Amino acid sequence: MNILFRVKNISQDKAFLRKIIAITIPIALQNFLNTTLNFIDTLMIGTLGETTIAAVGLANKVFFVFSLLLFGICSGSGVLTAQYWGKREMENIKKVLGASLILSLLASFFFAIPSMINPTGVMSILTNSNESIRIGAIYLAIVALSYPFTSITNAYVTLLRGVNQVLIPVVISTIAILTNVVLNYVLIFGKFGFPELGVAGAAIATVIARVVETSSLLIIIYAQKGPAAAKIREMIDFNRKFIGQFFHTVSPVIANEFMWGLGVTMYSLVYGRMGDASMAAVTVSQTVEQIMQVIFISISGATAVILGNELGANQLEDADNHAKNFIFIQITLSILVGILFFLVRDPIISLFYVSNEVAGYIRLCFLVYILYMPFKMFNTMNVVGILRSGGDTRAALFIDVSGVWFIGIPMAVLGGLILHLPIYIVYAMVFVEEVYKCIIGIIRYRKKKWLRNIISSECI
Repeated sequence: MNILFRVKNISQDKAFLRKIIAITIPIALQNFLNTTLNFIDTLMIGTLGETTIAAVGLANKVFFVFSLLLFGICSGSGVLTAQYWGKREMENIKKVLGASLILSLLASFFFAIPSMINPTGVMSILTNSNESIRIGAIYLAIVALSYPFTSITNAYVTLLRGVNQVLIPVVISTIAILTNVVLNYVLIFGKFGFPELGVAGAAIATVIARVVETSSLLIIIYAQKGPAAAKIREMIDFNRKFIGQFFHTVSPVIANEFMWGLGVTMYSLVYGRMGDASMAAVTVSQTVEQIMQVIFISISGATAVILGNELGANQLEDADNHAKNFIFIQITLSILVGILFFLVRDPIISLFYVSNEVAGYIRLCFLVYILYMPFKMFNTMNVVGILRSGGDTRAALFIDVSGVWFIGIPMAVLGGLILHLPIYIVYAMVFVEEVYKCIIGIIRYRKKKWLRNIISSECI
């Protein structure tokens, strides 16, 4: 890729830049707010000790797998929504919302019910530390109540993004986060006359915030009567062609995210058996890393929307050119952010109440992440933004799942359970999967199987 040509191409395409700014910034702001909340949660819970950090981090792996399954449902639905919006087919957009809601709620019940009925059993799968199991079970049994509300919110937010209405989710996220932070402070530490509930308080705060988030979102959507304000009969007016098109596009994405999430959870099973210090280090590292990658996930989300709109409108040449622009932007930013992260890593670590041993582990885990950032961020862009925008979801499935299960998990088991290496070495071994995915992903991207209108021949 000619760097000077690409910079000139991007700078001269004013319409493209306006679209990036209009869609990426609100998505980035919402993602930043969400990840900042996780960061604040970890800081507050961290005052209760390293074992508590490890326990809550493990308990949240249940939500992590659920959220990835949810992301798969919504990401696949978003592909169809973006392309239907390119053709302004509102009836089909509302059907996609209905199908997404049904699947998302079913997924939430699948994870919430076992977590509420037998949280100790679920935690026992994740770790063999009795104290982590005890603390994590308290948190998990309560926070699982929030899962159905999260599923409803995500389904509607996906539709809003697909039709380029990205400001409402930012407003809602702000309300939910402020609610969560205030309630965390009050309930964890027992302020303003409330009892000091510790991890149970953090879980209760999350549940209340999710209820507020979902309620506020639905009130705003249906008060404005926009594209997302679908009636129940409009959302379930399915026919055989629609069901076939929906599952043909969405099912590989669901399988992708679920299998990838299950694989990443296997990493946690390894980390959880390497001791509380290792698990605490990974929990803090990944919390901070989520903030670092907010902009990249947001650009990838904007890519899926913009390319999806263009492909749905049969603007294939524009989609091809803009995909190259997005890749260039993503890789360049990953290098710049990596340098910044390296410079501020020590002040960030000082925010956490951890031992010198754990702080040393975190510092080296950060370094590993920085070195692999360009590979990881290209993969995020390619899989989530480009391949899925044109319905090349089976290729995305293979790239993601094979990387985790054929490379990452064997590396984790080898380093963590067989060779008993330090956590930062195991972390580096696991990240080798990103190099593999980058190589395979580039090959698939260049074949341009994604460069197509997947709804052009359908009359649904």
